[in-house]
Amino acid sequence: MPLWLELLIRVGGVVVAFLTLPLLVGQVEHKVMAHMQGRLGPMYAGGFHGWAQLIADGVKFVQKEDVTPRAADRAVFRLAPVVALVPYLVVLLVIPLGPGGLVGQPLDVGLFFVLAVVGIGVLAVLMSAWASANKYSLLGGLRGAAQLLGYELPLVLAAASVAMAAGTLSLSGIVEAWQPWWLLWQAPAMIVFFVAGLAEIRRPPFDMPVADSELVFGYMTEYTGLRFAFFLLAEYAGIVVIAALTTVLFLGGWQGPFADAQLGWLWTLLKVFAVSFVIIWVRVSYPRLREDQLQRLCWLVLVPAALGQLVLTAAVRLALV
Repeated sequence: MPLWLELLIRVGGVVVAFLTLPLLVGQVEHKVMAHMQGRLGPMYAGGFHGWAQLIADGVKFVQKEDVTPRAADRAVFRLAPVVALVPYLVVLLVIPLGPGGLVGQPLDVGLFFVLAVVGIGVLAVLMSAWASANKYSLLGGLRGAAQLLGYELPLVLAAASVAMAAGTLSLSGIVEAWQPWWLLWQAPAMIVFFVAGLAEIRRPPFDMPVADSELVFGYMTEYTGLRFAFFLLAEYAGIVVIAALTTVLFLGGWQGPFADAQLGWLWTLLKVFAVSFVIIWVRVSYPRLREDQLQRLCWLVLVPAALGQLVLTAAVRLALV
């Protein structure tokens, strides 16, 4: 197969996944929240089980007027939703779906690349906050920047623990080195990574930057129509990315209970949707954290736990050598 054709197929597959998986997660969230909170609306659109709710939301966003505040920095204001969305597409390029090179672009330093690209999200928050010329947006952006910069540290430390255990920064290499007993050994790192990941994508209970009771809707207050839809799509894409990274780093990726490697991609997808369900369940079940609680959890709980896990991982690695 020519190189250009193989590259086209790989990139095309990633783009299709990027356009479908977040929408599926969004549809699942509608139904899960409807059942868990007794919401009737999402269960009626289109008839059977509200199958057309996602379509109705899309039509609604398309019909809304695209408004840009008069005092806004128009170029930055319009670019911010794209900056929020594109990094997740780039990250999906290097997350392996299965064995045998079933990945958009394999990298020997894939984990380093992923953590670097995910960190770009703070720019979109600051861009939208500043460019909106709105005090509520600015306050939300400052909250978001403090939150994202703080939770980057436990996220990186937790990922470093499993990379140290596997002895590689390659995401595929980490999956191949993974053993079932890591579920116990690396459990603290997995919990830290998962919680920090929720904070990074600003999902409840870590949604202080868009607290509607205080900041209207934070850095997204002035966005309407498709630009607002891009921010929502970025949130669901973030769920897919965090769930996929948790799967690859801590849950064995494509490794399943059976030896048949041909079904590896299926195990990966099942684990990704299972972790996505947990993210939705957390949103429904827990109230929003206050700003002081949010920062205390980061610096007094997650960071020490991640550092302790790093020490444990180093000790076990030395003992096994």
